[in-house]
Amino acid sequence: MDKFKPHLANSCPLTPLTFLKRAAIVYGDCTSIVYNTTTTYTWSETYTRCLKIASSILSLGIKRGDVVSVIAPNIPAMYELQFAVPMAGAVLNNINTRLDARTISVLLQHCESKLVFVDYYLRSIVLDAVSMFPQHLTAPVLVLIEDDDADMEVEPSLSRIHGFLDASYEGLVKKSNVDEFEWVRPNNEWDPMTLNYTSGTTSSPKGVVHSHRSLFIITFDSLVNWSVPKQPIYLWTLPMFHSNGWSYTWGMAAVGGTNICLRRFDAGIIYACVGLHDVTHMCGAPVVLNMIANSSHAKSLKNPVHFLTGGAPPPATVVLRTESLGFVVSHGYGLTEVAGVVVSCAWKPMWNALPATERARLKARQGVRTLGMTEVDVVEPETGVSVKKDGSSMGEIVLRGGCLMLGYLKNPEGTSRCLRENGWLYTGDVGVMHPDGYLEIKDRSKDIIISGGENVSSVEVESVLYTNPVVNEAAVVAKPDDYWGETPCAFVSLKENVRKKPREKDIIEFCRARLPHYMVPKNVVFMDELPKTATGKIQKFSLRDVAKKIGMLPQAAAVISRM
Repeated sequence: MDKFKPHLANSCPLTPLTFLKRAAIVYGDCTSIVYNTTTTYTWSETYTRCLKIASSILSLGIKRGDVVSVIAPNIPAMYELQFAVPMAGAVLNNINTRLDARTISVLLQHCESKLVFVDYYLRSIVLDAVSMFPQHLTAPVLVLIEDDDADMEVEPSLSRIHGFLDASYEGLVKKSNVDEFEWVRPNNEWDPMTLNYTSGTTSSPKGVVHSHRSLFIITFDSLVNWSVPKQPIYLWTLPMFHSNGWSYTWGMAAVGGTNICLRRFDAGIIYACVGLHDVTHMCGAPVVLNMIANSSHAKSLKNPVHFLTGGAPPPATVVLRTESLGFVVSHGYGLTEVAGVVVSCAWKPMWNALPATERARLKARQGVRTLGMTEVDVVEPETGVSVKKDGSSMGEIVLRGGCLMLGYLKNPEGTSRCLRENGWLYTGDVGVMHPDGYLEIKDRSKDIIISGGENVSSVEVESVLYTNPVVNEAAVVAKPDDYWGETPCAFVSLKENVRKKPREKDIIEFCRARLPHYMVPKNVVFMDELPKTATGKIQKFSLRDVAKKIGMLPQAAAVISRM
């Protein structure tokens, strides 16, 4: 038996790019993309368009391994580029559309991007970013992505002056001939395919590099774990620049789904799209759950819509409200370093008999490893020893499996701190393991509040705040304290049409009746809306800055406008 070795026929490099050609064959006449009322493509058309863009990218001098960046919202071109860029042999770099010009410039310089596809409405900020390049660096080529709703009557000469290629995105599609074009397959499944920058919630931006292999595994794993059927109707409420839409960009090709693309959305648009397109699946941060549950547009759905959420644990009360409308909420845990959801709350039939509040509480737990992961554990950070499975002993969440990143670009020290020699990826997230083997996140390691020597989980305090009927959003951070070291400081926004607005004292007393006294917020700041990242995560670093200056704020019902 030891004489068997890998053969060329059985060791072809794994890549999710192969899903697209199959979709063109199996689902060729089926709808692949819908955008506004004017744009609809089939899978056959999407495959051809991706080939044409890949061919055009190569014609611009892009070589295997070069970085090609994309700065665009969830529009058809953004979806196509998730395939087209790596089909040209390049490394795909999606950039957060809410970053400022300085940050975009830093990222483009760091990854040495050779080509940038830019959404029409973001052209000014990208031009500003490129203008900040030092003189000794060559700026990337810029390609404009048009929008049907914009005034695109721009003379070619003006485009050159503004720094954009003469040919627009659609121009590249039209001029390309792919009769004999073969897309560039990876030489090795470990070849880099994507580069996504992340700040997480605890550190400066890092460039996470994933291989074709890891993305193939996470895409398959994500479809199986969520039990995605053939030809779902998927609503893009999760930014594609966020871990490539948790791999569902490629996943929708695997199952021949219909991608409902959205440039922007709110609760009204979500409910309208669900009704118009018979949406079956969507993803988003817990803030999106909160949006659809508390909106004035909220209404019971005609058919169930599966909603996968991740990031911060969704409060049980939010899960309960959302499911009462007809959404089927699934909760998972993942991070950019694993490219998608790798821990999920696998549901047990016996739990269906439990009261609704208890079901919601269980569903808010992250759960168990998905099939694509090898192992998940909660360990003592210093020793690496597993914590007790008692639901209260906290430790760091660690992972190992085939969908882990290759590492951080140009950052060997950061890579070695995350990918340890003991064979585990250390996440920086704090969690507990319950007696039934289900994991629950308690906080980010730097979000834990240490008050008088006691560890305070901000997530636990936030969960209590969300049970208050007037609270729309809640976040808890550490406020420096001369005596206790740190104390919890709560930031809340209120629901619409609240007649009697609570005072700071009212919120504190509400928490005191439901929490140990050392966990009760000592300060409460009321905001119109809590500051968020582009993916819907609450910007706790911004709130920490406010908490440090809390002494300068009125102690009663301080109202701060949106940051």
